[in-house]
Amino acid sequence: MTQYELEQLVKEISFRFFGQKFSHQVKINHRMTTTGGRYHLNDHHLEINAHFLLPQYRDELIGIIKHELTHYHLHLAGKGYHHRDRDFKVLLNQVGGYQFTPDIGLRRTKKVRYAYLCQDCGQNFMRVRRINLRRYVCGNCGGKLIQLTLK
Repeated sequence: MTQYELEQLVKEISFRFFGQKFSHQVKINHRMTTTGGRYHLNDHHLEINAHFLLPQYRDELIGIIKHELTHYHLHLAGKGYHHRDRDFKVLLNQVGGYQFTPDIGLRRTKKVRYAYLCQDCGQNFMRVRRINLRRYVCGNCGGKLIQLTLK
């Protein structure tokens, strides 16, 4: 989807679901990973996550646009545009926008690389980072830790 097509889609959704015109910019952000979109209060432009522009995520993209347009229209109307505000929750529910960004596998998960075992109580500890075995002891009993090998 091109920048122009995205702008046309936002204008169409704004008029169809909100009954109001969208007259500001829409930008594509290629760096977003955990966020679907963003509304900027200072100049009223919208940013949309480029990953959701793929054809298989069309429904998710529409839900994200509805969410950002909810912020946009409420802010310009002088009503509560924050996630916590009642005006926001009611309008978002009316238009059927997403409350949270759907997970399409962009979020990075940390892989467990180190495993430790307490020699006294047998408690296992899984860690992403390595720890100094001379400095740290078991949090349960204070026993000595040994490093296990992960496969």
